[in-house]
Order: sequence, then C-alpha cells, then structure tokens
Amino acid sequence: MEEIAQFTLDLCKDADYADIRIEDINETSFLLKNSVPEIATFDRIKGMGLRVMIDGSMGFVSTNNLEKQNIKKLVLHAMKIAKASKRLIKKPVQFSKENINLANYEVKQKQDPEDVSAEEKLNMLFEVDDAIKDSDIPIASRHIAFGHKYTEQLFQSSEGSRILSKIPRVHAFWFVSVGTSELNKQKYFIYDAAAGLEALKQWNLADDAVAKTKELYENLIKGKKTPKGKIDVICGPEVTGIATHESVGHPNEADRILGRESAQAGESFVTPELLNTKYANEIVNVSDDPTIPNSAGYYKYDAEGVKARKRTMIKKGILTEFLHNRETAVELGLKSNAAARAMSFDREPIVRMANTFVEPGDYNFDELIEDTKKAIYIKNFMEWNIDDKRFNQKYVGAAAYYVENGEIKYPIQNPILELTTPTFWNAIDAIANDMQLNAATCGKGEPGQGVPVYHGGPSIRLKNIRIK
Repeated sequence: MEEIAQFTLDLCKDADYADIRIEDINETSFLLKNSVPEIATFDRIKGMGLRVMIDGSMGFVSTNNLEKQNIKKLVLHAMKIAKASKRLIKKPVQFSKENINLANYEVKQKQDPEDVSAEEKLNMLFEVDDAIKDSDIPIASRHIAFGHKYTEQLFQSSEGSRILSKIPRVHAFWFVSVGTSELNKQKYFIYDAAAGLEALKQWNLADDAVAKTKELYENLIKGKKTPKGKIDVICGPEVTGIATHESVGHPNEADRILGRESAQAGESFVTPELLNTKYANEIVNVSDDPTIPNSAGYYKYDAEGVKARKRTMIKKGILTEFLHNRETAVELGLKSNAAARAMSFDREPIVRMANTFVEPGDYNFDELIEDTKKAIYIKNFMEWNIDDKRFNQKYVGAAAYYVENGEIKYPIQNPILELTTPTFWNAIDAIANDMQLNAATCGKGEPGQGVPVYHGGPSIRLKNIRIK
C-alpha cells in the first residue's frame, strides 16, 4: 500500500492538493429467508480513491486496478475532471487548515470470524430461525442475515498526513412479519460492531429476536385502540435514537445546511444563523461520538485524516456544533470536526454522522413511569419518515403501551407521533438514564453511500403532544 500511495502522490505534484485512500476489504455475508439459505457472498476487493484540487476545483476518481500504468492514467483523469469542473463551480473550494497526522491503529478481535467455517456461520442463523419458529408465534415471514468485514485502509495526503487503520466489523439483521394476511405487524432490528465474532455473544441474537417478536405479537392481538388527541408521550431509547438521528444529526450536517445535498438527500431547515440558539429544552444534550470503542460508527481519524473527537451538537438545549468536513468548516470560519466519511474507496468523502445520541438524564425508567399521570409509551417503532428539510416527521409505534397513574396499564395499537422538529425537542420535560445505542445503516449521497452508525439515548418524556 505504502509504495502505491507514494507513487500516486508523486504523480500529483501539479495539483494544489491531493489525497488517496487505499483499501483492502475482505467481506462475507449470509441471508436466510424463511429457513432457506438465499445468499452467501465472499468478497475480496482492493482499490484506491483519489482526490485532487486544482485552482479551487476538485476531481475524484477510483479504481480497483493498482498497476502503475493504470494509476498514471487515473491521475491524469482526476486532473482533467478538476480542470473541467472549474467552469461549473460558483466559488473555489477551500479546505480548513488542520494538523498533519501520522498514526497507525487497529481494532483487535477476540474471535476472528475467518477462523469459523461457513457452515458454522450459517448454523448461527439457523439457531435464530429455529428459536423464532419454536416460539409459538404465527410468523408470516422472517429474514435473518449475518456478515463480517475486515478493512485495512491507508490514507495519505500531499500535506503529509498518513493514517493506517485496520478495522473488523460484524453485523446481523432480522426481520419478522407476525400475524396473518388480514392482521399483521412487521419489525426489523440491526446489530453492528467494530469487533470480532465475540460481539454475537453479547447480542444474544436468538433470545433478543424472540423477546422482541413476542412483544410485537402481544401488541398485535391485545393492543387496544390508541387514544387520540393531546397527551404526554414517553419514547423508549429506540425511538429517541431514530428521532435524534433524523432530526438532530441530519439537519445539522453542514453540507446540507449549505445546500450541497439539495439534489440528493435533501436540504435542512437549519441555517448557519441558528448556531448558538435554542434548539431544544434546556435539559437536552445531544452528542455525536466516533471514538466510542467497538461502536458501529467507530473511527479515530476521518476520511480526510482529521483526528476524531466527541462532538457536542446540543448543550443545555442550545445548538452548539454542526458536523463538518474540511470544506464546510472553512466556509463557516471553523475547523473540521472530523465528520468526513466514505462508504468505500470508490466513494468521495462527505459529511456523515457516526454515533449520535441523547445524553442520559437523572430519572431511572421506573421513576419516569411513576412520575407520569397519563401517557402513551412508545417503546420502539415500526416505521418512520421525515421530509427532505428534516422538519416534519412521523414515527409509528410497534410495541406501545398506555400509562396511567404511574403504571404501564395495557398495550395499544400503532400510535402515530407526527410533529415538527422544534416541537419534538422543546416538548421534552424528563430524561431517564436507561441509555441504549442501536445500530443502523445511514444512507446519503449520490451515488448512495450506506455507512454503519449507532443512534440512541435513554427514554424521554414529551409533554402534551398530539397523537394520531
């Protein structure tokens, strides 16, 4: 990798700036659909992404052919793209000045998935599948997936930064549809970690899938009609997490705020002028932290070689920080906070979340319930959507309950929480300490880029919210 990296950068001397990401990726995945193995993939790919800047204009190219003759052609192509793009840009691209970083880091695995046979891995899925089948719940459909990935990446820039990283990942997924064709509910759940096969033991996949499926079915057959009108709403950590991701994380990505995503994943209702103004109730604190060990969104340095740190997005209700790469940071007179990520070497780095969550509060969960006179408790969600400016949003409960006089009384059917971002975050009047982080794949960009993230937080209570 090192020789190819230096060879490539030496060819980029006529550019004002250049950086490369060389990746060696080893990936395996399995899918079980209604007890039938449908997919088994074993991929090994090595390639490079190259960015060059010439007179404030960028060119990006990628290849999986690392022969030197091909790289020479690739560099020339990147230069041509940068020069041609200059006619289209409204103002020159600039990068914030950042420290030059030299680092090697590796996430150690306790159990390497490569030491386990494909048959054993498939049997892991059958164990989950059998557990769901043996639970005496009518299942219309079920999908179970598992995979692992090992990525060795070298980042090197013409400024002198050089970062070598080795990160393993394991991930799992299940989807169930319970009930009949006339009456049913669906639920999916994702697991992900920057770790080895040891993460599966922590997830307890079979037990967790069965417990969540049973709860879903109980809500389906025993759930009463949801009370309509205004009432307090308690969101479980899963609902807190998706709301945080969608209505704090995405709208505060600086490229959205500056209009860079308008033709792709949407814009944002947030403007630069909203920084350091009230976004939420004063008890709310929201962070995004890529440095959480073994997390789905873990990294020590971003895709531009900037050292990662915890980012405080909301502090005591005040919007304190956007997510930045080097380009958006300099435009707002700031430093990058290491939010540049790319799905693979063949994608250009863009502004992304990592692990986004509401910080825990003072209540424990039982105290939160006991302190509540009447409320709808939405433990987790079945579906959600949000508009392209991240302002109007809707969350539909999967497992949900009616709370009265400090007690959880009975399950209810499909409560719909539909409101604006300011309404959601300013209605919070209590935050518990039952912190959970859940995995997801965050989508953004064109061509699309899905990257692993966590989102979560504790249970939170919203006052006087209209439920549909």
